[in-house]
Amino acid sequence: MEEAIRNGLQMLGVRRDEVEAEIITEGSRGVLGFGAENARVRLVVKAPPKPEPVKTVAEPVKVTAPTPAPAPEIEVIEGEEPTAEQVGREVLGEVLHLMGVRATVETQMGYELADEDEEPPVVLNITGEDLGILIGRRGETLRALQYLVRLMVSHRLKHWTNLVVDVENYLVRRRRSLESLANRVADQAVRSGRVQAMEPMPAYERRLVHIALRKNPKVTTQSIGEGERRKVTIVPKQ
Repeated sequence: MEEAIRNGLQMLGVRRDEVEAEIITEGSRGVLGFGAENARVRLVVKAPPKPEPVKTVAEPVKVTAPTPAPAPEIEVIEGEEPTAEQVGREVLGEVLHLMGVRATVETQMGYELADEDEEPPVVLNITGEDLGILIGRRGETLRALQYLVRLMVSHRLKHWTNLVVDVENYLVRRRRSLESLANRVADQAVRSGRVQAMEPMPAYERRLVHIALRKNPKVTTQSIGEGERRKVTIVPKQ
């Protein structure tokens, strides 16, 4: 539960005393990993106190600020419900516009992001220059941006949407990199006959490692550790 609160505070960028926390479920470790349930909390940012009025003397100063790219517009045929893809492009474009980020939003099918027997998601891929700020450390900013866009689109359409937000195909490149790393570490575990531990990574990336090796007949995988130090270990089969 505390980890869920810490994750929420990190996503919102606020301190503990700046939010009110509501416990939705405390979570459960289950038995031998079965029946486990994540803790869920709802964090509401408190309204900031009204500042005291300050008397100032204003001097006219001319300031020239860079003009952000105009927010994109979507075309909807009269009488037709806009699609999640259309609303997603509009919403993401508005967010980027308000952030002052000059970029283009392209839509594509995420064939490389879908697991077996899954429909590929619709991907809103942001392209432009110097967009690392939208990815953040280990993709944390990108996941927060995706969550925000999903919430806004779902609110407009009145149903949940599973849009994926990407930046310069970062998610595809990161998935390929993790799969390649997982297979190299698995080979090392088999050759040495010893358990190999990967670096700590977020839950989404740990899941990709488990998926990459789930059909490997020579190894099994499991997650160990707590919080930000949770990582995947690769165990050779006897």
